[in-house]
Amino acid sequence: MTPFARRAAILVVAVAGAALALRLPRLKLPTRAPAQRLGLERWHASDTLGRGESLASLLGRRGLNTTDAAAAIGALDGLLDDRRIPAGMEVEVHGDSSSRRPTDVVLLLNQDKILRLRRNGDAWSAREELIPWVTDTLVVRGVVRSTLYDALEAGASPYLSKGARSELAWELADIYEYRVDMSRELQDGDSVRVLFERSTNPSNLHRIGRILAAGLERGGNEVTAIRFVHADGKAEYFDAAGKSLRASFLRAPVSFRRISSVFGRRKHPVLGIWRAHKGTDYAAPSGTPVRAIGDGSVIFAGHKGGYGNVLEIRYRNGFVSRYGHLKGFAAGIRVGRAVAQGETVAYVGTTGLSTGPHLHFELLVKGVQRDPRYALRASAAVALAGKERAAFDAVGRVALAQLDRAAGPLRQP
Repeated sequence: MTPFARRAAILVVAVAGAALALRLPRLKLPTRAPAQRLGLERWHASDTLGRGESLASLLGRRGLNTTDAAAAIGALDGLLDDRRIPAGMEVEVHGDSSSRRPTDVVLLLNQDKILRLRRNGDAWSAREELIPWVTDTLVVRGVVRSTLYDALEAGASPYLSKGARSELAWELADIYEYRVDMSRELQDGDSVRVLFERSTNPSNLHRIGRILAAGLERGGNEVTAIRFVHADGKAEYFDAAGKSLRASFLRAPVSFRRISSVFGRRKHPVLGIWRAHKGTDYAAPSGTPVRAIGDGSVIFAGHKGGYGNVLEIRYRNGFVSRYGHLKGFAAGIRVGRAVAQGETVAYVGTTGLSTGPHLHFELLVKGVQRDPRYALRASAAVALAGKERAAFDAVGRVALAQLDRAAGPLRQP
């Protein structure tokens, strides 16, 4: 063996020995991403389109030169109008260590769709991608300590992202709004349970689907809500006795979702409950819509002393609702005008003797102020009968059995 061959053999043995000593992960290389197999490091950055900002400006801020930005935006032709991109849209920019120039741009249009831009040399291409959502069914439970939000925050946090927990509270309040004023009638120790559909995307964000059944226990008595679809395709909620949860009157003049989101999960949105002035004050931002609690007609719309701007509505059973301190009235509201249940009739304000924006609400029965919690309790509800009742009973048995399951996703037996 020549001296050169001997030195080459020694070098090969030394390198092999070093590789064994270091235990190089050679067997793992085929599972790496393409950039990693080439020894490249991937990177990404996220940003949000500012109000009045152009997409070109954002891309420039995230490392695309003028040529690349123009080519990328040009690739969006037919897919997106750069002039109509909403402020707040999230944008992700990706690249690798082979170049300082980004290789990919992702526009998160909404929870269902993205636009992906990819660079190949100096050319850019774009394609639309649908975000896959997976739907399952689960049960969550909660105990009220302060508000409905708190109950679901504690019970649903292992299963729902923050925004979805709020949405679940709002949806539940909408279902029960004929039976319970969620902003003022819940008490410490009341409990709630919900059977519903949840959709999850690859970013582990959630959204609420159909609520199939629910139970709200107050003072030891539970009112169940079971979703039932009529023959005409319309869905409605009924209690266990087959009576609709809809009734002649709403229990609150302001939607729970309108006021609860403003005051957070621990600060209660009711300022005073049935004090000397014989009414209830709902704290809400100026301009918050106020709704008619039933079908009726306007008997007063104007200014009245310390009440400020006042609206009074008489309903078919003779009840009168009075709304005070209003900022103003909805379009077309005047004496004699017929209004429908849930219709926006006015807006929260701070007129008259008021120290801040809120709604003063009274219910008058035969001219005397009465507490709505009791006066509205007896409003009639429609009951199912005949074939629909039999179909409902079958649906209800399944729904209530699932509602009795342990908290978490339902698993097939």
